[in-house]
Formats: sequence, structure tokens, C-alpha cells
Amino acid sequence: MESERDLMLDGNAAAGVLQEIFGEEMTTALTTCDECATVSQMAMLRVFSGGPGLVLRCPACEAVMVRIAQTPRGTFVDVRGVRQMRLPLPSIR
Repeated sequence: MESERDLMLDGNAAAGVLQEIFGEEMTTALTTCDECATVSQMAMLRVFSGGPGLVLRCPACEAVMVRIAQTPRGTFVDVRGVRQMRLPLPSIR
């Protein structure tokens, strides 16, 4: 039986989904955990993908920061665990 740790990936595993949602590469975006105030790049968050969507957790305290579920009705994004997110400047194309 797989443990929760066996399903854990780093934030890069969510890069494609995050880019679909935000329209930009998001792994370098800085997030502040609402629980412990740790500042981390999205790439450093812990991603759990064993359920119906993705759960991104703080690397310091493991609080849930972001939940993403893609369904036939749309993409649902819950960022209640993020106190602040600083997005990278858009790429010049």
C-alpha cells in the first residue's frame, strides 16, 4: 500500500497545470504560507497527486496551500493557504 509520502512530488510536477491556469510559467512565483509565513517558490511546494486533483503543501509546515481539481465543468483552484503570491513578470515575446 502506498503511503502519502510515496505520492509526494515537488512543485515542478504541477508546472503544466499552473501554466494552463495562469498563462505563464509559475514555478518561480513566490508564495507565502498562511500557516507559518514561510516564503517558497512554487517549485519548492510539495505536490500530492493521488486524489481527484493536486494538493500543494508548504515545504516547512506541510499546511495545504493550493488545491487544484480539473473536472468536465471546469478547473477549480483553492488558494486559501496562500497568504500572498508574487507572480513573475510576464515573458517578453
